Amino acid sequence: MPDTDTREEARHLSDLEAQLGYRFKNRAVLEKALVHSSAPEVVGGTVESYQRLEFLGDRVLGLAVAEMVYCAFPDADEGELSRRLTQLVRKETCAAVAESLELGRFVRLGHGEAQSGGRRKKAILGDVCESVIAAIYLDGGYEEAAQFVGRSWERLMHDSATPLRDAKTALQEWAHRQGFDVPVYREISRTGPDHKPVFTISVTVGDEERAHGRGHSKRLAEQDAARAVLEAEGVWAKGKNG
Repeated sequence: MPDTDTREEARHLSDLEAQLGYRFKNRAVLEKALVHSSAPEVVGGTVESYQRLEFLGDRVLGLAVAEMVYCAFPDADEGELSRRLTQLVRKETCAAVAESLELGRFVRLGHGEAQSGGRRKKAILGDVCESVIAAIYLDGGYEEAAQFVGRSWERLMHDSATPLRDAKTALQEWAHRQGFDVPVYREISRTGPDHKPVFTISVTVGDEERAHGRGHSKRLAEQDAARAVLEAEGVWAKGKNG
């Protein structure tokens, strides 16, 4: 008979499979997908961490999401599809999916990493999400992995009320529709230390200064200013884009 630890581990993995909506034929690949580099068995050199699986999962995720947005938005041009893809495969998005699946409680961490809140760290959650995608791909093939991505990412894909796009590009398009010239950005101030400056940028549309934006680079400050105008004009809902 299997010992208590073995039975407990099997129940643990069964719980995770239920969360994922996929049952593994070879659970060893799933177990490997959950091992962080800080885990004692990795430090001791007896097993690999999930890092190689993370590399593979990132590529599988990219293909699955590209296929998903291509089918979901038949009228979108290449630029919009690219922006949607970029938004959906970000580590932050992967971490949000991992949180919804409670992946953090299944990750095998070293004592120090666990004590420092590793199960809640966005970087770890994003990585383990990608490694689990790779595990599903290796165990069941691309179709199973794509179905998992579809189930887990579909709501996020449709969450934005307007097409995901660069704020400056969106503002320029809006200004053109209103009959205005290209928006003009001007640096108002630069504060803070040299290694972490804060820029304040104004944006003028139609001979009228419309908003100020702030950021740790001129580019980010310009994006912030453009976003402020779009939200003020009701083109973008607050917090829905970026």
